[in-house]
Amino acid sequence: MPQFNLNDTVNLISKLTPFRIWNGVKVLSSYYISIIARKPVQWGLPVSVSFEPTTSCNLRCPECPSGLRAFTRPTGMLQNDFFRQTIDDIHRELLYLIFYFQGEPYLNTDFLEMVKYASQKGIYTATSTNAHYLTDEAARKTVESGLDRLIISIDGTTQETYKQYRVGGNIEKVIEGAKNIVKWKKELKSKTPFVFFQFLVVKHNEHQIEEIKQLAKEIGVDEVRFKSAQVYDYENDPNQLIPSIDKYSRYKKNSNGTYVPKNKLANRCWKLWHANVITWDGLVVPCCFDKDAIHRLGNLKNESFKNIWHNPNYKQFRSELMKGRKNIDICSNCSEGVSVWK
Repeated sequence: MPQFNLNDTVNLISKLTPFRIWNGVKVLSSYYISIIARKPVQWGLPVSVSFEPTTSCNLRCPECPSGLRAFTRPTGMLQNDFFRQTIDDIHRELLYLIFYFQGEPYLNTDFLEMVKYASQKGIYTATSTNAHYLTDEAARKTVESGLDRLIISIDGTTQETYKQYRVGGNIEKVIEGAKNIVKWKKELKSKTPFVFFQFLVVKHNEHQIEEIKQLAKEIGVDEVRFKSAQVYDYENDPNQLIPSIDKYSRYKKNSNGTYVPKNKLANRCWKLWHANVITWDGLVVPCCFDKDAIHRLGNLKNESFKNIWHNPNYKQFRSELMKGRKNIDICSNCSEGVSVWK
């Protein structure tokens, strides 16, 4: 799960119930027992779930399958009734709900209604957006929906820098969207959503790190966080994205000029015990690194979530991970353990 500042932490704690606390204890204890026993033991249900509102996106970012239109799986929109059915099944245990996987959430016209439904169930809700659709009306509805956290991706402070990664994007729309959210939080006297700029640090924008901090301060967003970039062909970095500032890179450079991931990939992963991802059409996959839903552990249109979480497919995947994580394709370029949130 992501980091929290004090106000955000207080908000998250307010969502805790005895049922969710007990579920969290079961999940955490089973994870550590698995490490000690060197075989998977799974109790409870996930503390955090990512639900994909859509695979569609208005931008064409070079390292994103949604932006590249490179999915082998179908594109589409999460249906509200299907979403509600799943939430009804797991809301007592679920603490944190992320409305994001691939695509731009605001392209789904039912998105904010789904946020409102989850918020009414007392679940902490979050989403990530490129902010091109945060019009004045959408910003007001976002604040009114009860959304707890809004991540705005902004990878530059000027159009020239921003568009190099956010291909097809307009920095002025992003800034305007952020201002709209801040305005409506004040108008409605709302403490939520907690708003932060997420700055994906790559080579061409690393010189603007201090500038994005100043821009955030001027607009009035709550925080700026810097994220390292996942580069698919990291050995050669054909798009020249890997930054020169080492702490913002997921990779280290070899003497021959090629790159390797910093993460040593221990044969365990907390995500497989406390969280998972659900695609717009109901496929359950291990984590956000399985962008094309290759490792399909279940289908919510055929089976309940609770059954899937403990089914043989999940048990087999956790077992394979604990035997040799480096042999699983989606794990080979994983950043777990090398976060650079600041």
